[in-house]
Formats: sequence, structure tokens, C-alpha cells
Amino acid sequence: MPLHIVIDVRHIRDFGIGTYIRNVTRALAKLDRENRYTLIARPSDAEDVTGLGSNFEVAVYGRPDTEVLHNVTFPHFLRTFNADLFHIPLNSVAWWMPRPYVVTIHDMSSLLFPARKNLRQTVREEQFRRGALRASRVITVSHSTRRDAETVLHVPAQRIRTIYSAPDPAFTADDHDPERHQQMLDRYSIRYPFILYAGTIRPQKNIPRLIEAFAVLRSEFERHPEYHDLRLIIIGDELSKYPSVRRAVVETRVEPAVRFLGFVPIETLKVFYRAAAVFAFPSLYEGFGLAPLEAMACGTPVVASGIPALVEAVGDAAELVSPDNVFDIARGLREVLLDHGRREQLSAAGREHARRFNWETTAREILSVYREVK
Repeated sequence: MPLHIVIDVRHIRDFGIGTYIRNVTRALAKLDRENRYTLIARPSDAEDVTGLGSNFEVAVYGRPDTEVLHNVTFPHFLRTFNADLFHIPLNSVAWWMPRPYVVTIHDMSSLLFPARKNLRQTVREEQFRRGALRASRVITVSHSTRRDAETVLHVPAQRIRTIYSAPDPAFTADDHDPERHQQMLDRYSIRYPFILYAGTIRPQKNIPRLIEAFAVLRSEFERHPEYHDLRLIIIGDELSKYPSVRRAVVETRVEPAVRFLGFVPIETLKVFYRAAAVFAFPSLYEGFGLAPLEAMACGTPVVASGIPALVEAVGDAAELVSPDNVFDIARGLREVLLDHGRREQLSAAGREHARRFNWETTAREILSVYREVK
């Protein structure tokens, strides 16, 4: 008996989570012609999820999920579909969410690293916990996040399934066009070696220490023939929200050598990955580690924190550093930049490692979770 499955895809354009939603829905469309799917999209995003197949339809819901009323209006809207199962692909579950539903937890940063502690945050934390505890199944994107769900949220182990994400296929495509890529870099006036970071700039991402480590290298490489003009490029959200990052740039006196570009389209990001001398990801906490895998898929050597979730993601295909130690971050970057053999080894190992993760496998395992619930 075919199931009617409703998936909330309203965050399809978000950084990271958008990659998950976009690729899961596409992979399910290729894999599953039996079940019927309804995708709940924002009015502006509806075109992003059309043309997936005759068993996929799109329903538009315009109210933002930041409103208090969303906890009532969205569940009421979902009940009109008489679905067999709902999938919320991030832990933002409306208070009166109809069941049964599956929720995906990408990380626990909103609980472990709250931006501020007030009543609004307390309510949000309780909603996070409640959304996971009421779910028929919780999908976690790593075993590290699974342990967090068990120990922090107290979700029973038998209701949790670990299913890895994967790099977007755009990063694994063999479409290298040196002339076009150079034109794109020229548009940003980039003609120098650079260290790249891509992701959000939240406190757990450890960007101030990355900047301090970069300052150490700039001082050491002042007369180096290749890296005397080394730069740090940070692709991420609005810098104005994070004064500690701007303060680190000013205090280390590397302001002319650090560039903040904000978010860029995926095709542009791919060019930056491929052009970078090294990709740096010294995060203090991650749910998985998709950005390092994307860099690896592009053949870029990666320096990453040796925290459990990132070790799980990158294996032995990255240079691992202690995220608490500025000088160890600098050490990892220095060794990869200066050791050509190590760079080549990490580039080849990274490409091979990234191939182990693919969205077809992810979708197949998610489909098995749907069947478990029903």
C-alpha cells in the first residue's frame, strides 16, 4: 500500500540544511515511484521543487515559521492532507505537530551554544526537545549527534537512526573550466594564494582563533616567495552580527589580508573551494561536517578540528588540529601549505573519501525509516 508522505521543504535555500533538503528530495524522486509525496514550500521557492515526478506535488504555505501562531496554523494546514507520515528535515517542529512524523537533527548547537539566555530562548529549547521526543523516528546525521540526542534530549536509542549526509553533486562534477573559473575569481579581484573558510560565523565555528592563527602565519611568511601575500577569505553570514570576529581582525592587525564575502551561489563557492590553497575548518562543535567534505570533493586539502563529529566526517583524509589552540591551528595550516607532498596526498585522499558519501544511499536509508514508521 503506497504511503502519502509530506515533507517540509521551506528551508531549501538555507546554508547547509538547504543542501540536505534539496538533495534528499531529488534522490527520493529518482528512487521512489511508488509512494506519493507532497512538498510544503514557501511561495518564492515552489519552482525549486517542481518537475520531480508524477508522484510529487507542491503545496505552498506562506506564513513564516518564526511566528508564535505558526505552532497552531501550520499543524492545522498539515492535517488537511490526511498524510500517512510527515518529515520535518530540521528540528524546528511546530508545537502541535500532527503525528506520526520523522525529524532530522543536524546538530545541537542551538541548545549547547545559545546566542542569549532569555525567555524566548528557553521556549525555543523546550520546543526543540519536545519536537524530538514526540517524533516516531529521529534521524541524526552522525553518530556524534546521535549521542547528543540520547544524552541531552533523552531520546530513546531505539527511535534514533544515523543517516549521513553527502556533498552536493555540484562539487563532485568534473566540469573544470580554468578560463571561466579565473574570470569568476577576477570578478572578486582575487590573484593571490588564500586560505578559505565557508560556513556560518557563529561562536562555535571558532573564527576568531582561525584569524589569530592566520596572523601567526602572515608574520612567518612575510618574506616567503609563494605565501608573502597570503590571504584569508571567509564565506559566511553577516559579519555585523559577530563583533568578536571583527575585533579579532583588528587586534591581530591583519585587516587588509582578511576578506568577508557573505554567502555566494553554489557555482561560485565551488570555484573558491578549488582555488583555495587550503580549506580551514577549526570548529569547536559540529553535527557532522559537510563543508569539509565539499572541499574534499573539489580536491582541496583540508585542515579541520579533531572533534568527534569532524573526525567521523573527514576520517584520515584531513590534517587534524586542536581547535582550542591557536598555535596548533597555525601548525596544521603551515604544514599543509609548505609540504607539497602532504598537500597532494590530502587532495587525493580527500576526493576518494568524499566519494563514500552519496545522496542515493542517504535517500534509500531515509525511505527505510519511513517504512519502519508505517
